[in-house]
Amino acid sequence: MTQEVASDARKLLRPLAAPLKSLLQELVRTNTVAVPPDGDETPAQRILHRFLREYKVKSALYETEFITRSGSPLVRKNRNYAGRKNLSARISGRGAGRSLVINGHMDTVPPGRLAWSRSPWSGVAQQGRIHGLGSFDMKGGLVAGAAVVCALSRAGIRPGGDVLFESVVDEEWGGGGGTIAARMRDTADACVIPEGTQLEVYRATRGGFVVDLSVKAGDSSAYFSSGEVLSPAVPLGRLLGWVDKLTKRRAKLRPQGAYAGFALPAPVQVLAVEANRLDPQVPLSVPSRGTVRLYMQFLPQEDVDAVIEEVRLDLRQFCASDAFFSKHPVDWKPLIGGPLYGHELAADHPWTQCMEQSAGSVLGRKPVVTAAPYPCDAGLIHRDYGIPTLLFGPCGAGAHNPDEYVEWDSVLRTAEVLLASALAWCNC
Repeated sequence: MTQEVASDARKLLRPLAAPLKSLLQELVRTNTVAVPPDGDETPAQRILHRFLREYKVKSALYETEFITRSGSPLVRKNRNYAGRKNLSARISGRGAGRSLVINGHMDTVPPGRLAWSRSPWSGVAQQGRIHGLGSFDMKGGLVAGAAVVCALSRAGIRPGGDVLFESVVDEEWGGGGGTIAARMRDTADACVIPEGTQLEVYRATRGGFVVDLSVKAGDSSAYFSSGEVLSPAVPLGRLLGWVDKLTKRRAKLRPQGAYAGFALPAPVQVLAVEANRLDPQVPLSVPSRGTVRLYMQFLPQEDVDAVIEEVRLDLRQFCASDAFFSKHPVDWKPLIGGPLYGHELAADHPWTQCMEQSAGSVLGRKPVVTAAPYPCDAGLIHRDYGIPTLLFGPCGAGAHNPDEYVEWDSVLRTAEVLLASALAWCNC
């Protein structure tokens, strides 16, 4: 039966391949960069909305600013949602099955300062790849999700339960606002997020926390003007030594479940170190401030808030024992606010088994079932809204880096797996 559903999914999607590819290119060519507190996702959401209407999919664009008045403790206070619209689409079921929501985000990170070999918004198709910012994270997955509801609508198929597709804002930078708005409107019996997973099934995600560790010392305006100026640059090396010890302690964790096979289950990474910038526009001067940007990840079962508090206590003890930092304490400043929390869905959960079987039938091989090497909105959906959540998405590379791309054939395979899974799940 599963093999028949996989075959049906392929047949239903085959006529949509060319328009879906054009849609993905158009979305990549549309700037949807979000930098807190703002984001510019709505122009691309309108493009996606028009595409869905062409296939007579019932869909709507709606404002997300209402969440700031909701009183929900999940809403980040440092975000602006004015004018940032979510998209929601639905294939109504017959009322005799389980419902499914396909959730994806439209926002991207900025292109960064490093050079791209082509424009970040090129959307060019070359050697089986679609290139550009957000192609892999995660407009390719969004197009795969849109393909599901378009194929069902085009064929006039009503599954037993509802199939929802949503494109949300504010996922990057740990926002979650778009998903919070979506959950305040709709719920479902299961969720899949088509983030890039290399066609693997991810049944767990990590938590995450980014903090800037800054220290200020001396007065740089005195450089070349009076005596020697105290610099925090060299002491930053000792702060990095403290980070190295923290990294080694975290590496000793012995995880169970989905992360059991990971060599580094809960990494600690230094994302940036800055005193003065190596820029010809910056005069030669001693820096007055130095900063280390630290990124910690957490296993789904960990008490994230307790771990963070332990790290803060350890940092205070380090500073108290260091001659420089005892006089110039490190300022602890979370970048996005509170942490993200991970999640894990059991390997024997009916939704995990449904997705695994559907993926195996479409791909013609037993799929890898593992855990994500990153946090995402899955933690919100699963932990805070009680919806069993998996990730399954296309192949690609370069997320959050220059020359990002997604493999087009894998986008189609993702759509087939999502459609086969929806038909199997919603008809039970």
